[in-house]
Amino acid sequence: MKAALQHYHARMQRVLDHIDRHLDDDLDLEALSSVAAYSKYHFHRQFTATFGLSVHRYVSLARMKRASHRLAYGDAKSVTDIAMDAGYTAPDAFARAFRQRFGQSPSSFRKSPDWEPWLAAFGPLDNARSKLMQKTFTIDDVTIRDVPATPVAIMEHRGDPATLGATIQRFIAWRKAAGLHPRTSPTFNVWRSERRPASPADYSVDLCVGTDQPVAANGEEIKAGEIKTGKIPGGRCAVLRVVGNTDNLEPAALYLYRDWLPASGEEARDFPIYCQRLSFFPEVPEHEAVAELFLPLK
Repeated sequence: MKAALQHYHARMQRVLDHIDRHLDDDLDLEALSSVAAYSKYHFHRQFTATFGLSVHRYVSLARMKRASHRLAYGDAKSVTDIAMDAGYTAPDAFARAFRQRFGQSPSSFRKSPDWEPWLAAFGPLDNARSKLMQKTFTIDDVTIRDVPATPVAIMEHRGDPATLGATIQRFIAWRKAAGLHPRTSPTFNVWRSERRPASPADYSVDLCVGTDQPVAANGEEIKAGEIKTGKIPGGRCAVLRVVGNTDNLEPAALYLYRDWLPASGEEARDFPIYCQRLSFFPEVPEHEAVAELFLPLK
């Protein structure tokens, strides 16, 4: 029974991966049912029963998520090109669908996104994805590595995680102005609080880029003093690599703290758990995004 369920989940996971990888292609019911190796008639019902979304709605949300990332985080493409990539033959149809979903036009979202409707709109997509993405980790997934100290430029996010998107947007804009591209300057997040503290106002994370260059506030959006310099200390770290669904690294962090650390006989150092983001959605399909979590050890 368990093997049959795993086989079923593997077939459905294959469909989600195919959608991620082929958002620019024709993703009709026939194509996707053949990826799952089910009849078109049964596949439609099985997909909806498994994920709580129809195939059409899932594909539409996945394309819209990529489009919104491209708009918010500085993709050089025009709104028309982004609309075409999202499967719309006319920009006005895309604009209508976008406004209906997020309460803003694509151009208004590009300038100043309202993140709360955005988070609400993608709740069903994130729920669907998480159905098959309950990762389980084992001791073999963790390596101990000697990590060199890394000087970093830091933009702090303090407050409700619902507003994190706006901080990320400013951070990316500043990085671009400073010439600190992710391919040449590593990206880190240092968590200073739990992912969901009792009060959202207590949420705290540092967005960091590895650089030993002097930093300055560039651009109207960046206030003087908003970019700080600091250092991620060197030393021994337990490292856990996560591939896919790197939006939520809480399960991996909990595994390191709650399961791996007590069993290892190691002791945590006095520095928070942090991650290095090695590849990003939408530059790669969502299931191919990679992050490494670092738990500093004594």
